[in-house]
Amino acid sequence: MDSIDCAKQKIRLIIAGSRVPEDPRHADNTLAWLLHLDPNADYALQIAALAHDIDRAIEETKVKRADFYDYDAFKAAHARNGAEILRPILVACGVERSVVEEACRLVTYHEKGGDPRSDLLKDADGISYFDVNLTFYSRREGWQETKRRALWGYRRLSARAKKILKSIRYKEEALTRLLSEVIQEST
Repeated sequence: MDSIDCAKQKIRLIIAGSRVPEDPRHADNTLAWLLHLDPNADYALQIAALAHDIDRAIEETKVKRADFYDYDAFKAAHARNGAEILRPILVACGVERSVVEEACRLVTYHEKGGDPRSDLLKDADGISYFDVNLTFYSRREGWQETKRRALWGYRRLSARAKKILKSIRYKEEALTRLLSEVIQEST
């Protein structure tokens, strides 16, 4: 097994243990969206897409939203912690140092972006939130919180990602309406 396969396997194994039921599917779906947006995405981007929410899978060190007044501060801490968790996994698998550094940098910035590569990861993550997580999130958190989170998530996306979201439909008509409201309120 090569170092990249080793890393992907270990990341998937850790995320499979998450208490958030959609996390394993979201990780793979984010990778799929990344490859849809950029079919030539390199290993650092692919690893970051798969591992971006690894923080949520480790209860002992997970960053908790309740510890933060500001949602953006919570998301930044979650991203930094994810990069700290990812680094020793990649090193143990023998991943090339430059890939380790870039994958960890990308995980650190996956929530806010700021350069073309982290913006691409942010879009893949954001599209996947709406594609996979929204249904689970709404069942757990209710309408008001889901709408707040959806507005936050939608507003951070690029025009290209927002266009993709216009074609998403849900089995639950209420969620399709929610997404329509979010799009309407954000224009």
